Amino acid sequence: MTDVLGIVLKRLGLGVLTLLVISILIFFAVELLPGDIAQAVLGQGATEENLKAMREQLGLNEPAVWRYLQWLAGAIQGDFGSSLISQKPVTETIAPRFANTLFLASYAAVIAVPVAIILGVIVALLRESIFDRVANVTTLTSISSPEFFLGYILILYLAVKNPWFPAIASLSDDMTFLELLNRTFLPALTMVLVVVAHMMRMTRASIINLLASPYIEMARLKGTPAWKVIVKHALPNAWAPIINVVALNLAYLITGVVLVEVVFVYPGIGQLLVDSVTKRDFPVVQACCLIFAATFILLNLAADVGAILTNPRLRHPK
Repeated sequence: MTDVLGIVLKRLGLGVLTLLVISILIFFAVELLPGDIAQAVLGQGATEENLKAMREQLGLNEPAVWRYLQWLAGAIQGDFGSSLISQKPVTETIAPRFANTLFLASYAAVIAVPVAIILGVIVALLRESIFDRVANVTTLTSISSPEFFLGYILILYLAVKNPWFPAIASLSDDMTFLELLNRTFLPALTMVLVVVAHMMRMTRASIINLLASPYIEMARLKGTPAWKVIVKHALPNAWAPIINVVALNLAYLITGVVLVEVVFVYPGIGQLLVDSVTKRDFPVVQACCLIFAATFILLNLAADVGAILTNPRLRHPK
């Protein structure tokens, strides 16, 4: 157990170091963007005196390294500054949008994870059959298709030609939970189609790889049914790679929703990021990017810990 804790702490330390490097890249990448931030905020009609006052207010006259350290110190405390457009704290601007993104990601994950694992087990049982080949072609097509393309296809057939679901995922405070599920179904389905393909193929590959193991052959020689061989013998030993791919796809559901939210005009953090880039609201852009990076690193850490806990050789080293 001590060795496992040491591995987890080492992964956590590497994650913090990675996040620090990413924060440097985010801040200075924004700094290198062309144009004057003060000019972008005040518009073309701003006078030189107004521009000078705005630069002093934003701290643009100070060295970039000092401004980065101030921004990092605030970010550690959860203070990302104020929005240049609305003048509201960035945290207040992002919090409801991030909650919407988490809801959409959870909605998609609840559908995608069990469907992917069940389909992966089925195609492993029916390997080399027609069903397996059709599933492979379908998943490869889904993986190869960009999210925005899948989104527009779903809008065409499920919102325009067959008006079963709304094409725009607009939300309001007075919606019921069923209305919320209905309005967010198309963006959730778009993400489900992408991540199910990845997770199903990994589940299938992991189980098929284990089917050639000696203990699986012994179970078959004893006359154990095929489904029991997979469910009771192969699947428990395939959890490590499956957990890894599930965690990585959950990270995608949160950090890779930018295009999906833009297509469906969903009020999430991805849509906020695009709007802030358009309006050159750099404090919001920096905060969104740092949140995406932190979420991805945390879920990668969760994948590592899950792999360790499901691998007896790591839990009980000799």
